[in-house]
Amino acid sequence: MTSSQASSTGTASDASTTGTGTGKETGTATETGTASGTASGTDTKTKDHSTKTTSISIDPAAGAGGISMITPASTTTTYYKIGHNVTFVWNYTSLSVTPSAIDVVASCSLNSATYTLTSNMSVKETGSLVWDTGKYQANPTIPLLTATYTLFVVDSEKSLDDTPEAGYLSSNVGFPFGMYIGSKPTPLNEFLCVTCSSAMSEFQRTGLTFAAGMALITVLSFTWFAGTFGLFSL
Repeated sequence: MTSSQASSTGTASDASTTGTGTGKETGTATETGTASGTASGTDTKTKDHSTKTTSISIDPAAGAGGISMITPASTTTTYYKIGHNVTFVWNYTSLSVTPSAIDVVASCSLNSATYTLTSNMSVKETGSLVWDTGKYQANPTIPLLTATYTLFVVDSEKSLDDTPEAGYLSSNVGFPFGMYIGSKPTPLNEFLCVTCSSAMSEFQRTGLTFAAGMALITVLSFTWFAGTFGLFSL
């Protein structure tokens, strides 16, 4: 090797450098900490509640409320056979204060009994009730009789004998209906006595009156004739 050749392995300051430069930067950046805190509080939202009080002005002269019967009609007394269903339908009248619930009862003066048909019934614009008298009569507390009854619709918070108040439901007015066992009874105003003179027709009564009048005239005429000609003196 001649002196003119420069072949060496050495540091980076040499003119010709052969080597491997390896650089490694190793490190760990660790940020460690504890964020600790307590947030305590109460988020209270207060909503104002306003109570509305409705005031109803009721004219004392308006009278108490009541019911108007639809079925059966209030113009006549309807008779129902015991053992069958009985339907009642009614409307309310002159109500300023609607009851929260009602009771429907029937009273019978013959045995001084009151029968509760239903209790705590909801109030609707048109009230209706079907009374199963057969179910009741099968196990009655007080048996139903052949008699006339009176239907009452009562405020559940009141009784039958409470004093009526203007605008409130009153039970002072009842509606009659009949109940019977066996054959339907004949109302008194329809009763016909076949052996009574009132059972005859107008034509029959006129004929009988005419016949009686003619008989009387005949007797009087004969008496006058006999007296005139002295027949009674013979």
